[in-house]
Amino acid sequence: MAGPIVVMKRYELKYLLSAAQTEYLVKRLEGHMLLDQYGRTSIASLYYDTASYQLIRASVEKPDFKEKIRLRSYGLATEDSPVYLELKRKAYGVVYKRRVQSTIPLVEKFFAGSGDICAGGQINREITYFRDRYPALSPACLIIYDREAYFEPGGDLRLTIDYNPRYRVDHLDLRYTMEGELLRPAGDTILEIKVQEAMPLWLTRILDEGRIYKSSFSKYGEAFRQQLAPLARAV
Repeated sequence: MAGPIVVMKRYELKYLLSAAQTEYLVKRLEGHMLLDQYGRTSIASLYYDTASYQLIRASVEKPDFKEKIRLRSYGLATEDSPVYLELKRKAYGVVYKRRVQSTIPLVEKFFAGSGDICAGGQINREITYFRDRYPALSPACLIIYDREAYFEPGGDLRLTIDYNPRYRVDHLDLRYTMEGELLRPAGDTILEIKVQEAMPLWLTRILDEGRIYKSSFSKYGEAFRQQLAPLARAV
């Protein structure tokens, strides 16, 4: 199951924005950051979990270390379009991500216990160990949003704004539809700032002047709170 492999280590800071704050931020970013070449892109992330929702139940308790695994597509997936399996860990505020490109049939085969995920190597060992550590992982929740991504020319700063964040706990298939229930009030967005070092002072100033304050927010965690927590208690 060969394909591009990505390893990331960075800080990810999250903020919940109103429509007015979003408009303010986008305008203030002019001259500092550029919108990437893809413009607004619809992204779907299929989260895998145990039958008792062990991974997300641990995550919402805000431990110093937490981990999740998800399958991501850009736009509606097809049988052989590229999708990305991501193992995401967070330890003491630092996010570590392992990511490999594959296809849905090969990923389904992998979660059924057959084969590796990226033709050997350290990343394969980490993802396979994760799969075997949590038996019978299966699709648990689908998170969808329309993302605009910004980058700082010549720097490592990345910023994303997620519009219309939504979720589904049925029809858990990246090939089905990009529709879902809203996670946040209509018009609200989710801002993520991704840096390897400190945030630049100009961005700190923009956030302060816009009264945009850091928040602890997980899209999967919020979907769990809204829909899945009663099911987890019943298991």
